[in-house]
Amino acid sequence: MPFSKPVPARRGVRTAMPGEGAGASSRLSGGPSAGATAGSSGAPGAPDQSAAPSSSGPSSSGHAGTGRENLPGILFGIGAYGLWGLLPLYFMVLKPAGAVEIVANRVVWSLVFCAILLTVMRAWKPMLAAGRNPRTVGTLAGAALLIAVNWLTYSWAVLNEHAVEAALGYFINPIVSVLLGVLVLKEKLRPLQWAAMAVGFIAVLVLAFAYGTVPWVALALAFSFGFYGLVKKGIGSRVDAVSSLTIETAVLTPIAVGVMIWLSVTGAATLTTNGAGHLWLLVASGIITAVPLIFFGAAARRLPLSTVGLLQYLAPTLQFILALTVFKEAMPPERWAGFGLVWLALVMLTVDMIGGPRRNRRLRAAAAV
Repeated sequence: MPFSKPVPARRGVRTAMPGEGAGASSRLSGGPSAGATAGSSGAPGAPDQSAAPSSSGPSSSGHAGTGRENLPGILFGIGAYGLWGLLPLYFMVLKPAGAVEIVANRVVWSLVFCAILLTVMRAWKPMLAAGRNPRTVGTLAGAALLIAVNWLTYSWAVLNEHAVEAALGYFINPIVSVLLGVLVLKEKLRPLQWAAMAVGFIAVLVLAFAYGTVPWVALALAFSFGFYGLVKKGIGSRVDAVSSLTIETAVLTPIAVGVMIWLSVTGAATLTTNGAGHLWLLVASGIITAVPLIFFGAAARRLPLSTVGLLQYLAPTLQFILALTVFKEAMPPERWAGFGLVWLALVMLTVDMIGGPRRNRRLRAAAAV
């Protein structure tokens, strides 16, 4: 909802939501107009925020509606971020499949599921229209490569006892969103955002000490997801979520099919060698990728952006809890200190975000005068 010229726009990068992760992490940076940009894959499991613009556009006027309107939105939001948060459990039951095979199958079966979904929804026309636009396809191809890096890093982290660090990556994603806004989009930050950035930088230093090295997994996840949202910003609301995911997976499918063939030829594939149950679990990756994305779009249509922004913390929180309780990963005191600083920075960004509507009302009133 861009404001009239005299009113300064809220600043910040909008990112995808992870997952796949992800979703509305950039909203915590006090991003520009609520529905102006796109970006959810994707994410841990690639959430694609291209659903957000249309959902936070015309229908956003209903966000202040009745509780009956908001309850389904909250349930859809919990469903989306809850499924993304539980994704590590799915990856663990896919063993002995490795990260590369999981991502290759995820790409191929996501494309199959999207094709079925487009047929059922009779929505091939907008997808084909987007596919005929070279600029749109080029932008989504860049987004596809970024989300592939995100998916591969996340899968490897979960399968190799780095689930805590993976959760950290999605916790610091809002901070990275703000950083990208400053470095790439030349946006100006408010004092509380600068303070949050400083706390986040100190947190990375503390965590580097705790891990004995730079937390590359967390940074790779946060920055790949952040740049994914930045690339998708160029798409705006021109492409809906399902069409966007279809084109992105279509771009990656030739590579994914080649990987699956190579794994099969070398005897490393598990798709058809570990029983019917394992096969169908891998095939289900298409549904597991797309369903949270659809839930996210339904939530974004019904809820204020501030609510969606707060719900996003559910995914990395669940991942963090699973890492400690199910996967029994170590969490020494120095890591707790680093995570504590990250959470403090997120509280600061959240406070700044929640105060955004009040600031904007004051700015509109001043402009009217």
